[in-house]
Amino acid sequence: MTDKSNDFEHVRQIHTVLTLHFLEGQKQAEIAAALNLSTSKVNRLITQGRQMGMVKIDIESPFQALMDIERALTDATSLDDAMVAPFVQGSPKATLQQVGRAAASQVLETLRDGDVIAITGGKAVSAVVENLAPDHRVDVTVVPLTGGVQGKYYTDVNHLATRMAERLGGKTMLLHAPLFAESREQRDMLMEVASIREVFDLARRANVALVGVGSIQAEGSSYYDLHPVPDADRKMLVGMGVVGEFLAHLIHSDGAVSNYALNSRLVALAPRELPKCARVIGVASGHEKAQPITAALNGNFLNSLILDEETAGSVLKELEGKQNVA
Repeated sequence: MTDKSNDFEHVRQIHTVLTLHFLEGQKQAEIAAALNLSTSKVNRLITQGRQMGMVKIDIESPFQALMDIERALTDATSLDDAMVAPFVQGSPKATLQQVGRAAASQVLETLRDGDVIAITGGKAVSAVVENLAPDHRVDVTVVPLTGGVQGKYYTDVNHLATRMAERLGGKTMLLHAPLFAESREQRDMLMEVASIREVFDLARRANVALVGVGSIQAEGSSYYDLHPVPDADRKMLVGMGVVGEFLAHLIHSDGAVSNYALNSRLVALAPRELPKCARVIGVASGHEKAQPITAALNGNFLNSLILDEETAGSVLKELEGKQNVA
């Protein structure tokens, strides 16, 4: 018959060792000296305590609420992971920088020597580039996913690709083509130019794609930095059911590319080609991005999403509304 008094003393000794080690932070050698035990005996007692279920580790984060939102996003979508950055009340620029820092951190964790990273233009992608601060050189090749628009630092994708390559210590292949061709025929011709085709072929099989998501609703939306249009055209786009921009393509709420003439003149990869990339990271900030982000998620264009807390809440409401309708 088991001697219960011996069991009690043994368990109490285990409890004492566990308390000294995990709660008071003492090393095993210190515990051994204090209790007149061998270090190997202390190690055995800790192991036995773990096996008996006496050790329960509870890790709490001051940003637990953000992590809960991340879990809600992955549960509600096909995303592999999400990262939610803090929202800075009254400062969209500061919030964007928070998102940029979070995305820069994930990009650095993801990239490996020899990788190809393909990027779009946009304010969010620019914020990521400016927050890249690797502690060692990363031998990567950076390529654009679209042609560029001159005039602003964040619409010139060649500028962003060059800047990213400089910060990472890699190299870049530039795309010497405008974002919008003058006609569909010219677009088709440009896509067949050897130097342009080479860049797009590399972008299609990129290890990582870093992409922004654009809005078309507000007057200051990023899409109109790419292609300014009159108010009447904006209203027409909304009337057509267009909710956002992805890879410079106007898209509907289900992620389908709109049958809009300007889409046929784009010198860019099509959204349907992006899933060929090993990992697609979407980055966005601003409540006006909720519908465009939801559309990109509905199109299954993204593996990972990085955004701010307020925008994430709006996206979850959009997704919940969709479920209620269904």
